Amino acid sequence: MIPPFHQGDFSMSLLVVGSVARDSIRTPYGEVQDALGGAAVYFSLAAGIFTEVRMVGVVGDDFEAGDIELLRSKGVDLAGLEVVEGGVTFRWSGEYSEDMNSRRTLSVELNVFEHFRPVLPRGYRDSSFVFLANAAPGTQLSVLEQVEEPVCVMADTMDLWIGSARDELLELLGRIDGISLNDAEALELTGCRNLIDAGCAILDMGPANVVVKKGEHGAVLFTEAGVVALPAYPTGKVIDPTGAGDSFAGALMGSLSQAGAVDEEHLKTAIAYGSVVASFTCEGFGTDRLAVLGADEVGERFMNYCDSLQIRR
Repeated sequence: MIPPFHQGDFSMSLLVVGSVARDSIRTPYGEVQDALGGAAVYFSLAAGIFTEVRMVGVVGDDFEAGDIELLRSKGVDLAGLEVVEGGVTFRWSGEYSEDMNSRRTLSVELNVFEHFRPVLPRGYRDSSFVFLANAAPGTQLSVLEQVEEPVCVMADTMDLWIGSARDELLELLGRIDGISLNDAEALELTGCRNLIDAGCAILDMGPANVVVKKGEHGAVLFTEAGVVALPAYPTGKVIDPTGAGDSFAGALMGSLSQAGAVDEEHLKTAIAYGSVVASFTCEGFGTDRLAVLGADEVGERFMNYCDSLQIRR
């Protein structure tokens, strides 16, 4: 079960806007073709362990009914999922190195996602917690214009936008509560030479919370109160790391939404949940592990994670 820290009827509405895709993935442990994927999907399956999720995305009419049923069974509201008649769902394929530390994109077919302009259903505009999955900053800003009075808005970004849409990205940073990005992106965005300086520099750009992801080495949280580094949950066998970052974000935001608070202590707990759920994601191909993951498993691993961090002084 989810530990008592987060029990109670406090859950606030959670919205995610992002990609829905079919992924073909090859790792040293095998390969899959046209598996369910996309940032919004990984996020929603992870967040759905904690709370109901409102998902906004776009697919073609080739999207499988079974995948829609899976998402609904996991507490995902699909009123915001646009189905384009005659359209083809976004497709991505990639291959991982033997040590899983690098990934090579083999093909990208944006299809219906290329012209995706998110329009929130009226019932989504009062969402309290909002996550803007990786997309052009202009698209993310357009979503911000449609939400009314959110409690917390967090966004993800990537190196492409840092280089090609910097002005819009800086505008976004001035209007959101938190940003999630990896260590290389943090250094590129700020021009700093070390991660601590980079995290603090991003705080100065506007967001109150900065989460820097370091993959197998965990994550670092930057707030006005200081800097907190948390390790990743040790995973014995990584089958496929695809979607680990998005499921990390989903568990983080799902945890915050369930708690109804965004103070430093809740953020630390949320990052711990993010690390735990991401570790499950890596244990199978694509969304396979998330599709069968329940709160009891997450709660047990979360408690083990917390126990492992007990340090005497």
